[in-house]
Amino acid sequence: MSKSPAPRRLLSTPRTSRRYSPRLDPEAVGQITESIARFFGTGRYLLVQTIVVIVWIAVNLFAAAARFDPYPFILLNLAFSTQAAYAAPLILLAQNRQENRDRVALEQDRHRAAQTKADTEFLARELAAVRLAVGEVVTREYLRHELEDLRALLARLDPESGGAEGVQGGDGVDRATKKSG
Repeated sequence: MSKSPAPRRLLSTPRTSRRYSPRLDPEAVGQITESIARFFGTGRYLLVQTIVVIVWIAVNLFAAAARFDPYPFILLNLAFSTQAAYAAPLILLAQNRQENRDRVALEQDRHRAAQTKADTEFLARELAAVRLAVGEVVTREYLRHELEDLRALLARLDPESGGAEGVQGGDGVDRATKKSG
């Protein structure tokens, strides 16, 4: 009998890596790079860098025993190049993060503006409806005029009442009014 081949792995399951790879939190890395980029843009950083460069040049020009980077200052140039190589990507990363925050803020502002516009349009419609309703409300003067017209009409239709009419008040009490006439 032949030996059975080694068990085959399923292609549907991903293979795990045997190497250790550090997992970095992108948010934490972004915050650190932003703080470094912010520091690069401060007056304190420029002052410290200027002092370091002046001391570097002074030591290498005037202190013969402590000279570690002679006149063309190759090591200083290398330090500046390394700093620039790290500073540029850090600044770009900080700008990208700021751009993302600005985009989110802009979307929120647009949403708020749309909500405010919808609320304003709703209130405008409600105000128009209230104005129409107020325009249809009977005014006291109009009601008084209509009542006088009705009294005149009743007086013409029923002259036998003797000039006294029963008028019911708003409280339900009958009151007799004398018609002057």
